[in-house]
Amino acid sequence: MTAAPGRAMPRHVLVFDLDDTLYLERDYVASGFRALGQWVSENLGLHDFAERAWRCFEGGARGRIFDTVLAESGLGDRPELIQRLLSLYRAHKPDIRLAPDAIACLDRIGPEVGIALLTDGFLVAQRNKIEALGLAERPIRPIVCTDLWGRACWKPHDRGFLHIEAHYRLPSRAFTYVADNPAKDFIAPRRLGWSTVWIRRPARIHADARPCADGCPDRMIESLHELAEDRPVLPTGG
Repeated sequence: MTAAPGRAMPRHVLVFDLDDTLYLERDYVASGFRALGQWVSENLGLHDFAERAWRCFEGGARGRIFDTVLAESGLGDRPELIQRLLSLYRAHKPDIRLAPDAIACLDRIGPEVGIALLTDGFLVAQRNKIEALGLAERPIRPIVCTDLWGRACWKPHDRGFLHIEAHYRLPSRAFTYVADNPAKDFIAPRRLGWSTVWIRRPARIHADARPCADGCPDRMIESLHELAEDRPVLPTGG
């Protein structure tokens, strides 16, 4: 293993989830709806698709939003159109930004700490998010999109976590995973002996998710600024 450019060989590795950890996922949803709104307006003549979809989302819907909007607009049950919209949504170039606390946290992580990323989600969508957020230009190695190995390897599968362990060749206790969804995110890292941190952003999508029996996190925070208090993760002088 070689250190990321500009960093020393690490003694500890801080591994981040992506959605609702480094940025707000609701911003990605809004971006996707805007992109679809333009396509739907041009191709179907429905000019308020994005607004209707956002109202559904704000009302608590987390699935079948496109079906609902099309049905309410009199466009009927059209599975092939839904698949087209899903493909366009996942492939769109998102207008998203790193959360301010994420920028501050990434900028101050000390050289003794490695930084990695592990995220679920459809590969094209996650890669577009990573590009939009400029994460590949930061000293984050490796960047792991679990969909590269297929959906069966999404969390709670341990393949992505083992891949990061193999990259750094450090003991399991040297790794910390920071993520937002306690229903699935912490099962594998806890099984492997990692430390875990649950970030509970007030505007997160999975606000109702609760820790499962095998995935209770070691610590809860509401902002990545709070990681600065954890000196083993962010050494003094970083």
